[in-house]
Amino acid sequence: MTEAASLPSRMRAVVVDSSATGKLALREVAAPQPGPSQALVRVAAISLNRGETRNALSGAADGWRPGWDLAGTVERAAADGTGPRAGAQIVGMLPMGAWAEFAAVPTASLAALPNGVSIAQAATLPVAGLTALHALAKGGSLLGRPVLIGGATGGVGSFALQLARLSGAHVVAAIRDAKDEALVRRLGADAVAIGSDAGAASAQGPFDLILESVGGPSLAAALGMLTSGGTCVLFGASLSGETTFDAGKFYRSGGTRLYGLFLGQEFQNEPASLGLARLARLIADSKLEPAIEVEAPWTEIADVAARLMARRFTGKAVLHL
Repeated sequence: MTEAASLPSRMRAVVVDSSATGKLALREVAAPQPGPSQALVRVAAISLNRGETRNALSGAADGWRPGWDLAGTVERAAADGTGPRAGAQIVGMLPMGAWAEFAAVPTASLAALPNGVSIAQAATLPVAGLTALHALAKGGSLLGRPVLIGGATGGVGSFALQLARLSGAHVVAAIRDAKDEALVRRLGADAVAIGSDAGAASAQGPFDLILESVGGPSLAAALGMLTSGGTCVLFGASLSGETTFDAGKFYRSGGTRLYGLFLGQEFQNEPASLGLARLARLIADSKLEPAIEVEAPWTEIADVAARLMARRFTGKAVLHL
């Protein structure tokens, strides 16, 4: 049997199905046929993010296949010789369709796992970990500088707290509920602000760097808490895409900026593989701990997706195939 003939022709994948309970279901689909610079990955675990889940549940057409984060084993290495070898355990990401038994992943978007990193830990890294990594980089050297992490109990926030602490920053976590204070302090917060939006941290500012993903009044408050030369990194708008803020105060602060972070754009300067390898190494060195709050079989995708959107847990959800 030739190598091409040995590739699977069919597989199971998560698809949008409006007739299914929870709108997400496992269905049989055509298996991917990798291109020259793509590795065929046998997926072992996936992780959910709010963006892809929201898209799947609130507007995607039937048959659409969601999924960004994956971890598993290289079934067949890329034909052009790039990327990890066959049999290597990897973490990778796709723009869609990662929630499946097999995935054809560009080698620029995957990294081999060092010893000591579990498949579940790896699955949490792509979108949340890389967003936190790139967002913090916009602040330059953070040693001794005040940094505000909005949405600190979420997937991005839980990584950002730890990475900011590793960078030597004075880290302030913004959370909604006082019951989560112990969690964010364990993850790296030096101080905690409790309230419905970033404005709750005003007494602890101003800040050299603010990570913000809510939009609306929360973004307006964040822009008003920047130091001269400070940066607010916006990587989402979960509450509102429109914001009214004090433009006069913003420009009079001098050198302040609002940076819109979109991972696809970031990867034009640094491939995802490099960031994934850095994050995985931090886990292997016991310097980074993915905040996994839910682990379940992927047959429970619809239930876990609903719980994620209802904010019934913090941190990350990992589903095993």
